[in-house]
Amino acid sequence: MNRSSKLSDKTIVCLLVLLIFCIPISSLGQTKPNIIVFLIDDMGWQDCSVPFDQTASALNARYHTPNMEKMASQGMKFTNAYATPVCTPTRTSLLTGMNAAHHGVTNWTSPQRNNSSDNPDLDLQAVDWNMNGLSPVPNIPKTVFATPFPKLLQAAGYSTIHVGKAHWASMGTPGANPHNLGFQINIAGHAAGHPQSYLGKDNYGNLPGKASAQAVPDLEEYFGTDSFLTEALTLEALKALEQPVKNHQPFFLNMAHYAVHTPIMADKRFVQKYYDQGLDSMEARYASLVEGMDKSLGDIMQWLDQKGNASNTIIMFMSDNGGLSLKPQRGGEAHTQNLPLRAGKGSVYEGGIRVPMLVKWPGKVAANTVAKQYVMVEDFFPTILEMAGVRNPLLVQSIDGKSFLPLLKNPSLQDSSRSLIWHYPNKWIPKDGPGINYFSAIRQGNWKLVYNQRNGKKELYHLSKDLSEANDLSNSYPDKVLALSKLLSLQLKQWKAKMPVVKSTGKSLPFPDER
Repeated sequence: MNRSSKLSDKTIVCLLVLLIFCIPISSLGQTKPNIIVFLIDDMGWQDCSVPFDQTASALNARYHTPNMEKMASQGMKFTNAYATPVCTPTRTSLLTGMNAAHHGVTNWTSPQRNNSSDNPDLDLQAVDWNMNGLSPVPNIPKTVFATPFPKLLQAAGYSTIHVGKAHWASMGTPGANPHNLGFQINIAGHAAGHPQSYLGKDNYGNLPGKASAQAVPDLEEYFGTDSFLTEALTLEALKALEQPVKNHQPFFLNMAHYAVHTPIMADKRFVQKYYDQGLDSMEARYASLVEGMDKSLGDIMQWLDQKGNASNTIIMFMSDNGGLSLKPQRGGEAHTQNLPLRAGKGSVYEGGIRVPMLVKWPGKVAANTVAKQYVMVEDFFPTILEMAGVRNPLLVQSIDGKSFLPLLKNPSLQDSSRSLIWHYPNKWIPKDGPGINYFSAIRQGNWKLVYNQRNGKKELYHLSKDLSEANDLSNSYPDKVLALSKLLSLQLKQWKAKMPVVKSTGKSLPFPDER
């Protein structure tokens, strides 16, 4: 070999060494993407500065969420994303891939075991629903036995981390502990569905003689400090991510904030600007909770950038139901907080079920794109497994969700034949409200049927023309009402969904096609 050839070989070696050192360390030896689900509690479709409608609204102008804006500009916005009317059914659907009518956890689970959260009703007795929530093991009374996807990710080599609100099951059952659902690390997740306090100076509720089931666990380091709960959870999440990043191990982070659930408490870092805008005290505090949540999203994205992991990390943002619209928990006139959507949390009208959703996946999802196809929370299960390369997993449940991975590749795809179903045979609040207590609904294409289980009334709306569900078309399109009633009833019966029972007769209320 001549001298020029040897020099060439050395040059090649040097170039290879330089190339290796130019590659982010986090990407060496890791082929699977990191996955973050950034789940917010009770955040409405309009509760941010990102417009999910065709045009920005006055509510969008109220809020300051620059990191959501950044995520939307770098990824995909879903304008027709849906959850269930209240929290635990959504969280169970996310982990199991099952519709709420199928898994039977149709209302929020009480921290206390075998304690129904349904309010009493004069005429109807409570349905026999899975009030103890999700269970990863069989034969636990009043639970749905299912395989949670974090178990599958853990088996596939992922480091699995839960931070924040869990609320999958009641105390004393296996599903109440995130470790039993496949999470190797659990920070602050337990059976309760909201914090006793957001304030570090209150020990997040862990005060001697004053702690309730809602006192947030695991954050003793921040007791007595000014650390707001949202900030403390973010700091702990970033600590938990250090080890898998150091080990070049793919991670799944379920970043499930307690914000923006009640109690609506001021995050002092942000609240003054909203007072200065002239908002009433409740709405100013609520807006500060929203902005604190957005800062958490930004802090996590910034940390990923600093660690060189951003390019191999998928972030999915969603809320577990529509925004709260009841007084006195919110300011202003009741059921106006989610306009132009009708009603709010607890309702099968759009204000209770349509939620903000964003997906960022560098190199896979085109920046600043919009998907108009409707999707449902149970779709996360098959999508996440497909993202992680988990194929043909062994499950004890059948899956209702549909992967939205094709949409991430081509947001123009449309499927108007798919049906989305909501079923709420429970009494959430003492007094019935718009779409609240004993309602079912189905969406197929742009048509939506709303069924009042108590009185049998059926309403029909065309959502592309009437997003506010103000114009009931049931009298004008009786054939469409009949077709959707049959479709809804057929699916509910296949899932063996429960209907409320009339106290005076002992008979269940009829399904939509029986009236």
